Amino acid sequence: MSKTEATGATDAGDQQDLGEAGAQLSTAPKEEAPSAVGGPTLGVVGWIRWFWRQLTSMRVALILLFLLSLGAVPGSLIPQTSADELKVTQFKAAHPTLSPIYDKLQLFDVYSSVWFSAIYILLFVSLIGCIVPRTWQFVGQLRGRPPGAPGRLTRLPAYTTWRTDSEPEQVREAALALLKSRRFRAHTVGDAVAAEKGYLREVGNLLFHIALIVMLVAFAWGQLLKSEGGKLIVEGGGFSNTLTQYDDFKSGSQFSTHDLEPFGFTLDSFTGTYEKAGPQRGTARTFEAAVTYFEAGKKEKKAVIRVNEPLKVGDSKVYLIAHGYAPVVTVKDGRGAVVYRGAVPLLPIDNNITSTGAIKVMDGYRDKNGKKQQLGFQAFFVPTFAGAGKGSMFSQFPALDFPVMALTGYTGDLKVDGGLPQNVYQLDKTRMKQFTDKDGNKLAQRLLPGETMTLPDGAGSITFEKEIKEWASFTVTQQPGDGLALAGALAAIAGLSASLFIQRRRVWVRAVRGDDGTTVVEMAGLGRSESAKLPEELADLAVTLHAKAPTAPEPAEPAEAERPGNK
Repeated sequence: MSKTEATGATDAGDQQDLGEAGAQLSTAPKEEAPSAVGGPTLGVVGWIRWFWRQLTSMRVALILLFLLSLGAVPGSLIPQTSADELKVTQFKAAHPTLSPIYDKLQLFDVYSSVWFSAIYILLFVSLIGCIVPRTWQFVGQLRGRPPGAPGRLTRLPAYTTWRTDSEPEQVREAALALLKSRRFRAHTVGDAVAAEKGYLREVGNLLFHIALIVMLVAFAWGQLLKSEGGKLIVEGGGFSNTLTQYDDFKSGSQFSTHDLEPFGFTLDSFTGTYEKAGPQRGTARTFEAAVTYFEAGKKEKKAVIRVNEPLKVGDSKVYLIAHGYAPVVTVKDGRGAVVYRGAVPLLPIDNNITSTGAIKVMDGYRDKNGKKQQLGFQAFFVPTFAGAGKGSMFSQFPALDFPVMALTGYTGDLKVDGGLPQNVYQLDKTRMKQFTDKDGNKLAQRLLPGETMTLPDGAGSITFEKEIKEWASFTVTQQPGDGLALAGALAAIAGLSASLFIQRRRVWVRAVRGDDGTTVVEMAGLGRSESAKLPEELADLAVTLHAKAPTAPEPAEPAEAERPGNK
């Protein structure tokens, strides 16, 4: 028996000569030039038809997918209005030349821009327009049978032949049984057995593109119905999932406040530990928030929220985002009455949690003459003090090893009664006057826990209490399309793997009676693309079939005396 006698890809001319046997190995539509559909001679209809065929081709779908990925790049590099308006404002202030250009190109709102939406919609249409006809075509192929053998099997890329004494019908029956046992779809057509295998390649191809549509739908669904809000909570404080409780809140255009999950939680404690020495000194080792949460109609439960381990309540997830300190202060007026007492959250400005903020006394304070006034204090806090004798202070470690707070006091109008929103961590000093000491110097003082700064002229005092609470910042999100997007991503990976590693191929076995009375067996294979596995598989099939229909012995040589011409 001979080995495979022909390898390599069959050229386009040969594919056409194979007729039906070489057709429908793929459901990919044939590419046609504009002239093939009439070109300018067909007018508008012809060009529309050609444009539709181009739009629904796999090549254009891949180009659009690449453009969509490329369009998402500026959304990752440039601050987005939907994510952080403050960063966008800061970027515009720092780049006055680029900002107008970015505004015109909608680079601050990439995912809602006209050009990104156009790519998104075109990709959606392209995938649907490609998948629907290919799916129906593939269903038709599954309902049909492998085509009969071409007239000349020698033209196929993998081919072998031998002669046997077995009857043609026996060879075909053995070949049919063999191919079916190897999970080929096989049947007998005339003098040959036709078989096909690898349909999962096209299933994977279609699954991959359907999964892309699922992911696009999930993305759109998530953008329309998503919600995301932030909340800073001091230890002992609570939160209820209502719109008024959020420090900031963003949502999709189709989101309703009625979609908010009915739940809430209390921050029982925050625990943070840090590396004490070595190159990673100051790196967080423990970073977790212990909470007590409740759902409507259910009992309270305990939970611990860690980084990348959110609390899940219904369709909502509560993520731990940040942490800081909230020193407890007590403010008294000139008569000794307490006008303010509470923990004041301060915002970190470095990795060692050096923090700044403002203390605002808006109501209840009166000066020594009984006149209503407002007080404001600029606070600068370090959990582990350093910088003594250098004219400055900073933190050298994030833990509360040596806490110090510097305060600067102001009196006047905080401008909080005008109805305009104001940053709670900053003082508006336009109508405020800084306290001065008896020598006329501006009053500022560093305090240790338990120490008090006395305000001049009987204006009162502020005490840095020994209790220092911690705060944690949380983000509460609802992303209804996450599960669908994950399912689409997994399906896309499975489909892509099938389309890459499974080869769709056809095998034919022809057995006919030769002129010398022996049976001529021909085996040939054809794949969608050139692959070394096809000749190997054909050789394996041929060896197995050859065992059942072995090569016929060569006819014996005539004796010397019996040869013609010998006497």
